[in-house]
Amino acid sequence: MKEFSCSTKVIADTAAQEVIGRFHFQRLMIVSDPFFAQNGSAEALGKQVQVYEIFDKVQPDPSVALAAEGTARIQQFRPDAVVALGGGSAIDCAKAMIYFSGEEIPLIAVPTTSGSGSEVTDFAILTHDGVKHPLVDPKLRPKIAILDEHLVSSLPPALVADGGFDVLAHALEAWVAQNSNPFTDALALDAFRTAYSLLPQSYAGQKTARLPVHIASCMAGVAFTQAGLGVCHAIAHALGGAFHVPHGRLNAILLPGVLSCNENTARYAELARRIGLGGLSDTIALRNLKNGLIHLRAQLNLPSTLAQAGVKPQAVYAQKDELIAAALADPCCSTNPVPVTQQLVWKILQEAAGRG
Repeated sequence: MKEFSCSTKVIADTAAQEVIGRFHFQRLMIVSDPFFAQNGSAEALGKQVQVYEIFDKVQPDPSVALAAEGTARIQQFRPDAVVALGGGSAIDCAKAMIYFSGEEIPLIAVPTTSGSGSEVTDFAILTHDGVKHPLVDPKLRPKIAILDEHLVSSLPPALVADGGFDVLAHALEAWVAQNSNPFTDALALDAFRTAYSLLPQSYAGQKTARLPVHIASCMAGVAFTQAGLGVCHAIAHALGGAFHVPHGRLNAILLPGVLSCNENTARYAELARRIGLGGLSDTIALRNLKNGLIHLRAQLNLPSTLAQAGVKPQAVYAQKDELIAAALADPCCSTNPVPVTQQLVWKILQEAAGRG
C-alpha cells in the first residue's frame, strides 16, 4: 500500500528570526558551519531565546565522527530544540546528532541553499572512510522548516547551479520511483517545472526567482522522501564520497546518462510533455528531455563530465569495483524504476567519466 504524509510544518517567506521568536523555547542549540557563526546569523537566531549554544563545526559531507561530537554536545547542553542553519550538510548533521542522542528533540531546519530538500525529508547523509552512508528513518524528519527568502537572495551563481540540479534530480527520480503516487507526482512535477524554467534567471541573479526555486526544492524533498530516489543519487553518493565533488554537480553530470540507461521511456516522456518539451513519440520526448537538461547544464556553466569536474577518468576506472559496490549498497537503488545491476552502474559511470 502506498502512503503519503507530510508531518513537517513548512513556513515560507517569513524571516527565520521572527518565526523562532514565536515559540517559547528556553534553551536552543544552533547547528551551522563556521560561516554563519562568523557573520552573526547563528547568533541572531540564538538571541530569540534565553539560553543558546552554537555548534559551528559543520563541514561539507559531515562525518560520522562530527555527528558523534555534536551528539555529545546535545546530551550535555540538553536543549529544548535544535535549529539547523545552513545547507544540506548542516541539516543532515543536526538530524544525526539528535537521532544518535536518543532524545525526542524537535528540529527546526532553516535551509540557506536551494537543493537538498533535507528540511522535509527522512534522509541524512554521513561520510565515513570516504563512503557516504544514507540514514533513512522517519525520526529524522524535521518538525519545522523555515524557507526564508532573505537567506537565499545573495547565493553565488555556483551554488544556485549545483543546488538547482539537485532539485531537478530529486524531482525527476521521485517522478519515476517505485513508490511514486499521485501526491508525490504532483509535487515532483511542479518542482521540476519550476526549477527547470527559473534556474537560468536565478543563476543570473534575478531575486524574484530565488524564493520559487527555494520552495521547489522543498517540494521535491517532500516528493522524494515519500516516493524514493534512484540510481542517479546512488552513484552520486559513491562518487561524492570518493572524490568530494559537490553533490548537485555530480547529479548534473549523471542525470542525462541515467535517462538513457534507466529504460523508463514512457514516464520520462510524460514528464517532458507536461513541462512543454513535446515529442510525438515517447522516444522523441525522452530525447527532448535529455537534451533540455544538457542545454540547461551548459547555461549554468556546469561540467558535463567528471573529467571537466576535475576527476581524471583513470581514477574512476581504478576505483571501478569500489564505486559500483558503494552504489549498489545505497538504499536509493531500492526504489529505482528498474533493477540496478553492476552493468547499469558501470554504463552510467563510463558515460559520465569523459576523457582526460
